[in-house]
Formats: sequence, C-alpha cells, structure tokens
Amino acid sequence: MKWGVWVLPVALTMSGCATVSDINETLPTMSVISGKKPHEYAQCLVEKLADSRGALQVEPYKSGVRVIVPQKLSAGPAAVFEIEDRSSGSSIKLHERLSNVPLRPWDVRNAATECISG
Repeated sequence: MKWGVWVLPVALTMSGCATVSDINETLPTMSVISGKKPHEYAQCLVEKLADSRGALQVEPYKSGVRVIVPQKLSAGPAAVFEIEDRSSGSSIKLHERLSNVPLRPWDVRNAATECISG
C-alpha cells in the first residue's frame, strides 16, 4: 500500500501541465556563458532539437531571447532557456520542468552543452 501511495502523486506530477511561469520559478539546472550571441545560440538549439522536439518557440526576452522547448509527448513546455546578451557573447540559464527527476530526457541538456562553443 505504501508503494501505491508514493506512485500516484509522482504520476500526477509528471503528467500535469506546467506553464513557462511555473518552469521559470524553478532553480536553473544550467547557468553558463557562451561566446555566441543570443540569436546564434538560439539557432543552434533549434537545429540540435529539431528532430527530437519539433518547433521551438523563440521570442524576445530582456536583452536577448527566450527559447521555449516543447515536451516530447504532450502539450506544454518542457524547458525554458533565458539567453541574455553580454559584451562578449551571452549568458544562458536553462530551467527544466522535471529538473528534480533523474530519469528525465537528456536531449535538451546535451543540446545546451553542445551549443555553448560548437
């Protein structure tokens, strides 16, 4: 019985709808600086995640852009990148919907890392 009590809340949490605001309230899972300008970094993300995630939303945000990554199997955002302009590139913060779940898909994190300098 105890196992069933634990599984139900986790299943409901994982299937629930999150908004961009909800995701932004979580601590960043990645915070880095890149030599690429915000639009260059965003374009790299779009190319790297096109096959696994479909169309990403890129919108103006502060002094750069915000990239919203859709979930793989359901509606709603899975991750949000805040990419701000710096004098020598950009600062990048990644907020993920399932940031505290160790078995989450790693395609977003891998693309974020690959786009830093490559």
